Amino acid sequence: MWVSILLSGVQALLEYLSAHVLVCLVPAFFIAGAISSMVKKEVILKYFGPKANKALSYAVASVAGTVLAVCSCTILPIFSGIYSMGAGIGPATTFLYSGPAINLLAIIYSARLLGVELGIARAVGAISFAIVIGLIMSAVFEKKRKEKVEVSLATDSEKAQKSAPVTLLFFANLIAILVLGAWGKWWIVAILLAILLTLLKLWFTKEEVLSWLRATWQFTLLILPWLLLGVFAAGIIKVILPPEVIQTWVGGNSLMSNLIASVSGALMYFATLTEVPILRAFLDLGMGKGPALALLLAGPALSLPNMLVIRSIMGIRKALVYIGLVVIMSTFIGMMFGFLF
Repeated sequence: MWVSILLSGVQALLEYLSAHVLVCLVPAFFIAGAISSMVKKEVILKYFGPKANKALSYAVASVAGTVLAVCSCTILPIFSGIYSMGAGIGPATTFLYSGPAINLLAIIYSARLLGVELGIARAVGAISFAIVIGLIMSAVFEKKRKEKVEVSLATDSEKAQKSAPVTLLFFANLIAILVLGAWGKWWIVAILLAILLTLLKLWFTKEEVLSWLRATWQFTLLILPWLLLGVFAAGIIKVILPPEVIQTWVGGNSLMSNLIASVSGALMYFATLTEVPILRAFLDLGMGKGPALALLLAGPALSLPNMLVIRSIMGIRKALVYIGLVVIMSTFIGMMFGFLF
């Protein structure tokens, strides 16, 4: 029995390494390294810092997922890069939630496969969640964070900044590689890589490139071990708690059924879009619409690997508050939706 359980963890790990590390995580690590090494801290603080315009910060952070279309694990290196540069805890966690939750393709797919009501509820709920979670995290933790950022700014050396067009093209190229690589558009990715190499050769010094690679490697060391451990553990959990057990407890619209759906969704790992057909199967087997929405709101934004890495980036206290907010809000919004529909 234990051998089969461990083999399930190994299988989940191998599947994740083959399906996600190359096409999703590797580009995400390079984006995080670029944010850390090539962007002035003042630029991050202008849009996401504690003193930034709140409306602009949360508006940008809350719809980030429509552009990135990433999963709960791929968002982590990018979040870590923004957060380490001094972004306010509020906009940073809004971005952390919205990145995987507000995937435009997934929302359209949800509406077509699960019904228009669930598709609209997912879109509205995810954007609202992202902002509310960020505001609560800001209210609880921002004052202490602001003091640390101000001290850091006072001691940081000035960082060379490329011209705006070069910087924009550089980051647009990296994001396009991430998105198109995840979609399997390899011939376009090859062209983008050629453009990237040309940009680096013409516009960046050797030291700038080495600084980018060092920062990328630091993020990899910080995030990847916890991520792989979490994927292994998630594979084991799938054997211990098979879908049939979950379905038995989420057939109605009680507080408990919505909580179970929210917690189970938060523990499971969903690659981008995979939550939709899985949830369709659950609905066909009698899952309630309320628990379905609860799982849709908690599942794509959280996973066991995601939680472990968030803890390593933000610390246990902030991570627990963030995870708790996602689970609790998903539970109650799912329950409200179940009563209405």
